[in-house]
Parts: sequence; structure tokens; C-alpha cells
Amino acid sequence: MWEAIRRWFDPRELRSVGSRPDYRFSLANERTFLAWLRTGLALVGGGLAAAQFLPPLPLAHLREVIAVALLLLGGTVAVRAVDHWARTERAIRLGEELPASRFPAVLALAVGLGALLLVVAVLAGTVGRR
Repeated sequence: MWEAIRRWFDPRELRSVGSRPDYRFSLANERTFLAWLRTGLALVGGGLAAAQFLPPLPLAHLREVIAVALLLLGGTVAVRAVDHWARTERAIRLGEELPASRFPAVLALAVGLGALLLVVAVLAGTVGRR
């Protein structure tokens, strides 16, 4: 694990592997990485906004749970982005098949489940106020 993290910060090691690829593939990989980073930043921003601006919700500590979940998800997306970028860049340089990832599906399921839970919380709050 520490070896993989070290490689993220050492571009010389990455460039020493395989051959120089068509720069368009490296740039496409970088654009994908930046898109994932934007997603992570948006989730972190949503977590901070939830913590600071959401009023108290009908279920105890729901606001804090939402904020922490978004912050953790945003951090996970950012770390996963750099790992996927490094593995993909290495595969491109070695002429190997690009690494498969289940992370987009896991992220989509987490967001969908979170949205469903929030719908339930909103409906429970609406019913509880009548």
C-alpha cells in the first residue's frame, strides 16, 4: 500500500515504466482524473454546506450524519481518483489492458441509497409535523 502511495508522488518512477504513450491518451486520463477530483470536491462542499446551513432535521443528528457521509465520500473519491489515474497511466505506458474499476458503480449506489434515505427522512418529517 505505501509503495503505491509513494508512486503517486514520484513522476520519475511512472515515466521509467514502459514506453512513452501517445500524449492524447495521457491527457484523456488526466481529464478523467480531474473530473473525479471535481466530483470529490463537490461532495466535500456538499458536506460542509450540510453541516453549516441545513436546519435541524426531524430525526436527531440526521444533519450531522449527512454532512459526515458526504465528507467521507468526497475524500474517498479523491483518493480513489489518484489511485486510478496512476494505475491507468501505468497500463497505458506498458500497453496493457486498462484497469477495471467497480468504484463508479459503488459510488452511484451510495448516492442513490443516500438519496432514498433522505426521501424517507423528509417524508417522516412531513408526516410528523401534521
